[in-house]
Order: sequence, then structure tokens, then C-alpha cells
Amino acid sequence: MRIGIVGAGFAGLCAAIRLQQAGFADVTLFERAAELGGTWRDNTYPGCACDIPSQLYSFSFAPNPEWTRMYPSQEEIWAYLQRVTDEYGLRRHIRFGAAMTEARWDEAGSQWRLSFKDGGETAVDVLVNACGFLNKPALPQVEGLGAFAGPAFHSSQWRHDVDLAGKRVAVVGTGASAIQIVPEIAKIAARVHVFQRTPPWVLPRLDRAFTGRERRWFRRVPFLQRLLRWKIYLRQELLVSGFLGGAWIQRRFRDYAKRMLERQVPDAALRARLTPSYAPGCKRLLVSNDWYPALRRPNVELLTEPVARLESRRIVGASGAAREVDAVVFATGFIATEFVAPVKVHGRGGVELGALWKGGAATHLGISVAGFPNLFLLVGPNTGLGHNSIIFMIEAQVNYIVGALRRMRRTAAKSIELRPEIQARSYRAVQARMQKTVWASGCRSWYLSADGRNDTLWPGSTLEYWLRTLRFDAASYR
Repeated sequence: MRIGIVGAGFAGLCAAIRLQQAGFADVTLFERAAELGGTWRDNTYPGCACDIPSQLYSFSFAPNPEWTRMYPSQEEIWAYLQRVTDEYGLRRHIRFGAAMTEARWDEAGSQWRLSFKDGGETAVDVLVNACGFLNKPALPQVEGLGAFAGPAFHSSQWRHDVDLAGKRVAVVGTGASAIQIVPEIAKIAARVHVFQRTPPWVLPRLDRAFTGRERRWFRRVPFLQRLLRWKIYLRQELLVSGFLGGAWIQRRFRDYAKRMLERQVPDAALRARLTPSYAPGCKRLLVSNDWYPALRRPNVELLTEPVARLESRRIVGASGAAREVDAVVFATGFIATEFVAPVKVHGRGGVELGALWKGGAATHLGISVAGFPNLFLLVGPNTGLGHNSIIFMIEAQVNYIVGALRRMRRTAAKSIELRPEIQARSYRAVQARMQKTVWASGCRSWYLSADGRNDTLWPGSTLEYWLRTLRFDAASYR
């Protein structure tokens, strides 16, 4: 069985390792870049780090006793992925520079025919899409973007050749990347102008360094590290009720965040501009200890308005407020609702998946799609999280896919395809549950599609998802 995996980030590497362990030797990872790592290769902005503790933001089968901090930096996570890749001998299975443009199901041959940007073509029996959805920068439609004379770039395409020391810098956005970038560049820039459309809810970052003694114990007694992993997992999992409509924990979120805001921002006027009007969790909850202190620095200005336009040397807000700047950083996140773009995936009858999902990204468990045989998704629709580690979800999805392929191997099946009625029922249930969550409480966020659907997040606990993916459900497929 020839298996192709699109992407060599956390999801793709996990799939490759587990498939090989299950006896599937013919596995190829198609990676568009020249190096592995996905999100953690691309995002190299100042202060880039994870907001899930390191012990949980790693594979269960490849613990890392050498984490230096509770919340790891981008450099540490990327180094971890490279080390795991080498330990499991995966590099020989990765085709770097293989930017896929199209995948087309060949009904006669029961295989996927793949086309690449360089003109190359190949065929696989099974296709696993592991490219994730945090890889397409969302640039705002700002008038005059091409007219700006200085450097203007997205946070995921950081210009390391641009020295911001002593410069006047505009940062557009106040999301997960902005709250890491601003405290760092504020230390060196002459002025930082932060443009905020809506303030985020921010919780304390319970970070600390691991001591040399702790790391030695993790190496000598791996069970201790696993115990810490489960402790962190349970702590994170207990938060889920706040996202699923639990009023008590919603109040706890709000009170906890407000106490930190009051403690770190004594100025009542500034505090009012930093207090969200929506329910905690409706937009992504953020963790930081230095975001509010950074906004209080004398060289940092908060403008609570969207950007209207760029001029040669100025950035202009919606109110007409203009600031002279030398550089602009767009910390505006990603297009998270286009799950397979820019790859065109054509299933049975030539149906294109991206077009099919315009009316709703219907799947079963975010893994399988009716009409697309032998196609499996990792970090697909409705599998994102607001409270716990996506690595846990990836491992659950890979376990399910391995079960499906074992079933194919055992029965000598050429193809396996989700039943349409299962998909319809599964998608209806997910969307019905979504209406009871905090994400449907009225705010606008990157979780939502243009017409307001939430095809991004899982409206349940990770424990429930793990139980539902524990065994491959052959009755749902033909």
C-alpha cells in the first residue's frame, strides 16, 4: 500500500511514525518547504512560543526530558521535531520542495494521482492530508499596501533582515502572535503603535524554567514526566466546560482575567480599552504575563481602531488618526477556514473538495469525507481546540486512520469510503452542539466562516473525541 502524506509538521510526522510502526513501509511525506516543521518552522517572530505546556505539546510516544521551560519557545519545539524525525529515521521518507497543486481520485485504478508545482506527478493508494490550517497568512485588505515605502510583512514571514532597533513600528492586530511580538520589539523600538480592533481576554502564563535536577529526574524516571503530562492534561481538560456553556467556569475565566488586568493596568481609561465586551473564549483565550506591562511602556501606544490605509510613510486608522512609521507588522493571524487550499482535491466524479465545502465543511470526526475514498484528514474541520493540546487530537486521529488501513489490509480492499448518511448525521450533530457553546455567543473570530459557521473547533471534550476514535468504525464505511 503506497501512502502519501501532505505536510511534515506535527501531524504528518506523527502519521508517518505510527504507520511505519503498524507495518506500512511505503510512506512518503510531501513537504513544500526545504525543511520540516510546519508552523514551528515558519513562525520565527520575536517571542514566538507555545501557549500549551511543553510536556503536553509533544508526542506521547516521544517524551522530551530536556524541555527547558514549562512553555517552550519556537526554537525548542522546532528542534524537538527535528530530533524526533531523526530518531525515527523519517528524513529518507520526506520529499522536500514538493508543493502539491492537485490530487485527483482515479476511479479505475483506485488511487490518488498527485500533481506538483514543479510539474512532477506521482500516484499513491492512500492520501493523508496533514497540512493543517495555520499556514495561510490572513492579510487585511488595507488601501495603499503597495504604496508604503518601508518594510511591511506578516508575522509568519518575519523579516530578519529588518532591524527594528530605534525604529517606529506599527503592529496591526492584538491576537496570539501580537501579544508575543509587542513586548519583545518594544524593548528596542523607538515607538510601537498597536492597532486593536477588539481586545482579547488574557490569562496569566504559568511559566517557569525546569531545573537541571528536574530534567535529570525526567531522564532517569520517565514515569515522573508522564505523570506531569497527565496532570497538565487533566487541568486543561477541566476548562472545557467553560467553552461548552458552563456558566460557573465562565465567571471564573472572567474574574481571573479581570483581576490580572486590574493588577497590571492601574490606569482606568486604558483598562477600559483593554476590557473585552464578549464572553471569555468566544475568541481565542490568550496567555501572557508581559502583554499589559508592554502596553504601559512610554514608547508604546494603543489605538483602538482598525487600519484604514497606508501611505508612503504613514499608517492611518479608521478615525483618521495617522502615525509616521518606518515598518509595519501584520499580526493578523491565518485563514483557518480553507482546510485544503491551495491544493485542489478532486474526489469521485471530479467533485472538488474546497468547492464542496463552501456550504459547510462536512466530515466524519474531521477525518473522512464522503465521495473521497482513501482520503484522510489530520487537523481537519471541527477538530481544533480552545482549551487543550492539538497534539492529543492528532494522535487520536492517527490511531483511527491506522485502524482504517489495517482493515483495508486485512480485507484486501482497494478502497474505503465514508457513507454519506454517516457524514450528514455527524455534521448535523456537530453543528447542533456548536450552538450551545461560547463560540456561538455573538463575537466575530477567525474560528468562523464568512457566513458565520464554525467548521473549525470540536464542540466537546478531548476525552470524548479520544473515545470516539479509539476503534475504527468499519460500519460507517463501504
